Formats: sequence, C-alpha cells, structure tokens
Amino acid sequence: MHDTALLIGRFEPVHSGHLALLQEALRQAPQVIVVVGSAWQARSPKNPFTWQEREAMLLDALPEADRVRVQVLPVRDYYNEAVWVQAVRAGVAERTQPGARIALVGHFKDATSSYLRAFPSWTLVDLPRQGGMDATTIRDAYFGATPASVGEALAPLAAEIPTSTLAALQQFAQTAHYPALQEEWRMLRRYREAWAAAPYPPVFVTVDAVLRCQDHVLLIRRAHAPGKGQLAVPGGFIEQRETVWQSCLRELVEETHCDLPEAHMRAALQSVAVFDHPDRSQRGRTLTHAHYFDLGDVPFPNVQADDDALHVEWVPIAHIAALEAEFFEDHFHMLDHFLEITGLVGSVG
Repeated sequence: MHDTALLIGRFEPVHSGHLALLQEALRQAPQVIVVVGSAWQARSPKNPFTWQEREAMLLDALPEADRVRVQVLPVRDYYNEAVWVQAVRAGVAERTQPGARIALVGHFKDATSSYLRAFPSWTLVDLPRQGGMDATTIRDAYFGATPASVGEALAPLAAEIPTSTLAALQQFAQTAHYPALQEEWRMLRRYREAWAAAPYPPVFVTVDAVLRCQDHVLLIRRAHAPGKGQLAVPGGFIEQRETVWQSCLRELVEETHCDLPEAHMRAALQSVAVFDHPDRSQRGRTLTHAHYFDLGDVPFPNVQADDDALHVEWVPIAHIAALEAEFFEDHFHMLDHFLEITGLVGSVG
C-alpha cells in the first residue's frame, strides 16, 4: 500500500481512459494527487480548457467519497523536462509528508509518455492502454460541430466520455471561446493539409525578438490565427535569402516599426537561444531563434503596430507573470528563459 498515488496528464478533455487510470490511483493509495499539465496556457485547439475547468471535469466524474481523496496540482509547461520535473516534485512535496510512499500511475502511450521514467524514487504502476479513446479525436469531433450539433457530433464517442465531460462540453459550446477556437482549429487543419504532400514532415524556422528597455519588454497582440489576440514577442518566419539575424531585425520593424540602427541592435544583443521543443507549436515542428536585446535605460523607442500585430506596447517585466495565461505558444517561457520570471528556469541547467 502506498501513502499517495499520482496521475499526470493534460485531460483536454477528460475521457474514460483518464478515469480508469484515476480509479487505479484511488486503489493504490488513500490520497491521490492529479498533476494537471499545460496549466496557465492560453486557450488553443490543443489546450482549450483552463486547469480549473479540467479539475471540475475530473472531480465531477467521481462519487463524493472518492472526490474528497483527490487533490489537483496544476503545473505549467516549461518546455524543459528537468525544470518541469523539479516543479512536479516541489508541488508533490508540499502536499505529502516526508518519506511518503508514492506510486506513479500511468500508461506508456508513445514517446510523449517518457516523463513517467523521470521519477525513479517513486513506484511506477505501468498499466496497459485503458480503452480506445484519445483526447485528440474528441477535440476534432467537437470543434468540427456547431453549438447546436455538439451532442450529435459526440454521440459516436459518448460511450468513452464521462457524463460530466459531455455536460461541460455542451456548456462550453455556448461561450464566446468556442467559435474563436473553431476558427483556430480550422486554420491549423488547412495549414497542415497544405504541407501534407511534402515528401517529409516539414521543419519550420522562425525568429523572435525579446527587446528590453527600462525594465519593460516589447510585446504585441497577434492580429491573426493562430493565437489571434494573444500576447507574443515580435517575430516570424525566416526568409529564403536571409540570415536569422536579418530576419529578426526585419520582423521587429515590420510588426512594431521599432527601426533602430543595426549597430545599436548589435550593441544591445545579450544572447541568442534556440527554442526547439517538439510540442512548442501546433503548426508543426517549428524551431525559433530568439534574440535577447537590452537597450538599458535609454528613452523608449517609438513603436506602432503593423503587419501581423494588432497592438504593440512596452510592458513592465514585473507585470509579465500575471499575464502568463494570455501568451501565444511558448512565448511566456521564452521570456522566462531570458528574464527569470518564475525563478525555476535559471535554477536548473
């Protein structure tokens, strides 16, 4: 018998396979901690629900006697496994007694399940696949429907979806988030279909500019899907005849009209980092070269939104943490890498 059992997942949304794993965790220990990943991510077709909405789906699917034994631990995506493991361990330690016997319940679905081996001090309870459902299948059926036809669209899958999840999906379809996510979902499908005939899956290269001045950072609101209305650093795709440096300066000017002399930008450049996590972009495998500039305490350069930017502004670095759930893809974590907002990224090499 264990003192605590853990279940880790995104639960976007909760389905019968998740519940089967959760019920095994409840059999393993009197206390269960469910680690809900992708917490504080901006809504997207892959991550449509807040961690609180997913917590409600999980708990509402349980009888009251089991519900009181379950705690939910939200953990953000760090796009860095070592940092993520540290965050999970710290969260679990806060909710358990020293020396607690911990079981980690899971299923090795594919390469994305490798995190299950990242906690060798915990007992791994490796289960076979529980049911035939996949959350991606549910999301595709859901976003391909209309508010009036959600029930009909999900009917073929209803046997694998808890009643509480079905009710939550019906309710969510009546909100303004649903059509906005449908627009994103359709755009991403068209994007992938355009590359479907390529002999190999494409790898895209982009650039981003993290521009700091007077302890503010320059941010835009994206004008188009994906990520319409979300916060981002200025950037975009590299052009065929450009270096990453040239593309970075061009994108900065096109989106913000921040047109400083190249020599000035060279002097302000602090570092360049490549962000290449396989899941960082829903458009496909995308590697970005992020350039971090610090202009010091000079007056703010004039900026104006243009091209793919709906809005542009200088945001105090002290305010970034509170805006986490509004950032496009991994741009919050890009800022965290350079500016150490969460205090975790810089502490793990």
